Amino acid sequence: MPPSAKKHRAIVIEDETVFRQLLSMALSRLPRMEVMGDYADGAEGLQACLRDRPDLVVVDLQLPGMHGMDIARELRRQLPETRILVLTSQQNESIPSQLATLGVHGFVSKGEPLKVVIEAVEKVLTGGMFFASSKPARPALSPLAAPAVPTLRNPLTPREIEVAIGVASGFSSKEIAAKLKLSVRTVEKHRANIMDKVEVREVASLVRWCVQQRLITI
Repeated sequence: MPPSAKKHRAIVIEDETVFRQLLSMALSRLPRMEVMGDYADGAEGLQACLRDRPDLVVVDLQLPGMHGMDIARELRRQLPETRILVLTSQQNESIPSQLATLGVHGFVSKGEPLKVVIEAVEKVLTGGMFFASSKPARPALSPLAAPAVPTLRNPLTPREIEVAIGVASGFSSKEIAAKLKLSVRTVEKHRANIMDKVEVREVASLVRWCVQQRLITI
């Protein structure tokens, strides 16, 4: 295989055996994808990630050994370049916004078809964000935090969404810059673009918009 065709390496952490095996098999069939391992235990899966440093981690929330939220938090702290996609059967509508604030790159309900999970994987690996839920009672959650926010004439980019979440969550430009590994000047430029696109002039209005878009909860 030529160097330009280097494979993305993935680890799956999921305690439901059949679902884990099915997902690992589906990912292995994707071009340029290598599944390094799959784990049923959260703590064991995290240790494998820290050891093998995968490009992508697909993780459930409710796991024996360690909760998926804690796994995601440790991955963002120790492996900031690793992309994270969360799968869960939980229907708590606050979970997607919590994950987005944490820095997770995607969320998909287990109720979605497998093709949606694969679509999410491909989106996340190419630098995008993918947040979707199959909860029928609230169809507005699907997609939740996709890069193209339909209410805007000029949609926010994935990076602008991250910055908007940081600003609306009360972080300073310096803190956001450190979290996203950007310069403060770049964050300030993103912030100005966000305010212009959303058509607001103060942070309080941006917070209200983020809550309406379900990017954060207050």
